[in-house]
Amino acid sequence: MLSKIKTLGLNGIEGYNVVVEADVNNGLPKFDIVGLPDTAIKESKERIRSAIKNSCLKFPMLKLTINLAPANTKKEGPIYDLPIAVALLVCTNEIKNEHINDYTFIGELSLDGSTRKANGVLPLLISARALGHTKVFIPVENANEASFIDGIDVFAIKDLNELVNFLNGKISLSPIEKRDFYTQQIKIDEKNDFCYVKGQTAAKRAMEVAAAGGHNIMMIGPPGAGKTMIARCLPSILPSMTFEEALEVTKIHSIAGILDAQEGIVWHRPFRSPHHTTTAVTLTGGGARSKPGEISLAHNGVLFLDELPEYNRKTLETLRQPLEDGKITVARVNSTVEYPAEFMLVTSMNPCPCGNYGSKTRQCRCTPTQIHNYLDKLSGPLMDRIDIHVEVDGVSYDELSARTGNEEKSATIRERVNKARARQIERFRGTRTTCNAKMDTKQVNQFCALDNECAMLLKEAFEAFNLSARAHNRILKVARTIADLDDSDTIELQHLAEAIGYRALDKKYWI
Repeated sequence: MLSKIKTLGLNGIEGYNVVVEADVNNGLPKFDIVGLPDTAIKESKERIRSAIKNSCLKFPMLKLTINLAPANTKKEGPIYDLPIAVALLVCTNEIKNEHINDYTFIGELSLDGSTRKANGVLPLLISARALGHTKVFIPVENANEASFIDGIDVFAIKDLNELVNFLNGKISLSPIEKRDFYTQQIKIDEKNDFCYVKGQTAAKRAMEVAAAGGHNIMMIGPPGAGKTMIARCLPSILPSMTFEEALEVTKIHSIAGILDAQEGIVWHRPFRSPHHTTTAVTLTGGGARSKPGEISLAHNGVLFLDELPEYNRKTLETLRQPLEDGKITVARVNSTVEYPAEFMLVTSMNPCPCGNYGSKTRQCRCTPTQIHNYLDKLSGPLMDRIDIHVEVDGVSYDELSARTGNEEKSATIRERVNKARARQIERFRGTRTTCNAKMDTKQVNQFCALDNECAMLLKEAFEAFNLSARAHNRILKVARTIADLDDSDTIELQHLAEAIGYRALDKKYWI
């Protein structure tokens, strides 16, 4: 007997149609799965056999052949357990449903017949909706992430028996109840608040500008000045994600297997901080199954690289293309996958091996050659892609002993950031641009026009700092953000001067 069951496969963050074809014939007992399955799918034979038997259902002791069509596409992961089991149960008449082709099945099975949480369910459901699927069965542990998808009926099942009884009309199941993203209360992390950062007014202002425009930022200063603490406070002033942004982030985290099953969606902008020993593959993505890397896991959020010169130079150079394009293409022998990678790059570093070069309060003990070799670990093209460079020096005892209430809270800063982002959303309405940092050359020319006085100042800075064309445009983008924070429709002299000031450290350290 032959049966066909619908399911989906995953390529990157996009799903595609897969048909599970089951053929049961007389002959010596044998169980074959074809259609380019990976090891996890090949091993599913034992899981499916045990799951069906332990559910007190009939398992055919005959010649079984399973084909995963299309046969020329590599299939990965245990998400095919459930559709294969359903296909076999249809062949043995354990499932009698004339409308079985109206349903789509996704999920992994345990040996006792219960369903297990599967990775990548959210992107599969979004693709299923786009491909015309209307009724999908998934494991009950994936129910929360499915509750945000409209336009499709999703049923969460706890085990194989429940599914069989429903398909045979013995019980009824209701689709997962939908949740509204914007009505949910989002918990705010109160531990990392800028009110706990003593002093460092210039650095906090630079972080506010970076958050308002989505700009990349670098902090340079001696050890213990508070660079890491400031960076970890950045998420507390970032604007909330829109539903579309949250779905994009959740899709990536679901594929990577790090999505919180209880939450079902990523509420906060990601903050990823990989160790400096991380490899290029870990950072950009790849491996045997072309998994998303840290830059994709930081999509719509922050990638924080602490002690930047300690990272392998070749690893850092892999960031250059994603910083420009906002995406990364992972090309391997078996597949080529494209992942989104629009992130804010936040970095910190010491200016020399001892960390005290340029400090106002501490004496550097490094030789000029040591300082040069240390700074030379960072390439010019990478530095050119960082919009804001700010110096973070040590704080005095009086600043440290001051009461916490004297410092501005993150909630206050976030209000200003949200207002600036609201101006940008209105400015770029109808385009794919979401913030000033993402403006293309045409938009820079349109929205960053300068008067004669500002143009002369920028020309002087361009020649004095020997800036590149990229740096020229990035200064204009930062100036546009500062003007937005000032609620100004035009870039004024003070806005441009502040933006240029964020490039002044180039002359001190690298030029």
